[in-house]
Amino acid sequence: MNQLSDRLNSLSPSETLAMSQKSNELKAQGIDVINMSVGEPDFNTPDHIKEAAKKAVDDNFSRYSPVAGYPALRNAIVEKLKKENGLEYTANQISCANGAKQSVCNVVLALVGAGDEVIIPAPYWVSYPEMVKLAEGTPVIVTAGIEQDFKITPGQLEAAITPKTKAIILCSPSNPTGSVYTQEELAGLAAVLANYPQVIIIADEIYEHINYIGKHQSIAQFPEVFDRTVIVNGVSKAYAMTGWRIGFIAGPQWIVSACNTLQGQYTSGPCSVSQMAAVEAYVGTQKPVAEMREAFERRRDLIVKLAKEIPGLEVNVPQGAFYLFPKCSSYFGKSFAGKKIENAGDLAMYLLEEGHVACVGGAAFGAPECIRMSYATSDENIVEAMRRIAEALGKLA
Repeated sequence: MNQLSDRLNSLSPSETLAMSQKSNELKAQGIDVINMSVGEPDFNTPDHIKEAAKKAVDDNFSRYSPVAGYPALRNAIVEKLKKENGLEYTANQISCANGAKQSVCNVVLALVGAGDEVIIPAPYWVSYPEMVKLAEGTPVIVTAGIEQDFKITPGQLEAAITPKTKAIILCSPSNPTGSVYTQEELAGLAAVLANYPQVIIIADEIYEHINYIGKHQSIAQFPEVFDRTVIVNGVSKAYAMTGWRIGFIAGPQWIVSACNTLQGQYTSGPCSVSQMAAVEAYVGTQKPVAEMREAFERRRDLIVKLAKEIPGLEVNVPQGAFYLFPKCSSYFGKSFAGKKIENAGDLAMYLLEEGHVACVGGAAFGAPECIRMSYATSDENIVEAMRRIAEALGKLA
């Protein structure tokens, strides 16, 4: 007898976490699996950040922090947004949470209710539609295929807006595709949104610093939409701090206050020690950020080259993040050893079982014809993984 709430019964489990778990199960059986399913830098947190955390422990940062985070962290974020993004905020317009994931969810839960529509460009990060469903809203999916570099056009956006549209969630650089909206492309979207003052823009910029085309562009830079844009960011990707769980929002005071009210009732402020580590991440040397980005760019070039050599994979060149999102539908309908590939999920499972490489099928990202590979792993792992993938795909007929 299922006594779970309708709210929970409407949710799907996270496909990325499920695939990572399956690869760990195979590893536990002694099988050498290369895990390209999880979106996590393989670098360690830089030493100066770890030292700041140790100092915070010694200085007894062991009590509850303010719900929105310590003033020191919010001020550091204000300075970061001013210096790096040319955006003016006050500390009261910043709210810190347990990772950017909670930050996005806070905004969605604070804004969206039954009957509200939220535009989500596809391919999308797996959790966006689920968060909207959790808020009893309706995800409105706008699809952009590989032929348009997985980026929606102003025309597509305009066509998706209705009187029920409450928000749009925009992710650039993108998980899962690595696509990055240029300043001109964002200007085009902002020009459309300028005509619909009821639509809030949730700009997920967590991959800001993993960007191979120069300066990061935020849609918040356009005055016509600044006062209804909520930036979501955090330390996990740029500073290799995924497990520290610090994200933030920057946006209109009324939305930030609402998120603080919400967070005050269900988690309160994020980890005190992690906050002090995050302060150091923002105010300390940025050299490790540049070094990690260079490594990711090198790996991007490597995986793109190797993937393009595999017949049947259609590959674009991602301009940010650390994912490759090749179109693989040419393999659908093929089989090997009694296993038939009907879709990308089947293909991902086949690559795990036959090639011992963990990827994620694209259906969970709203792109059932693609698979996602994370290249946040060593050059050696990338070379070996692509060799195994080529070999496994070569067996399909």
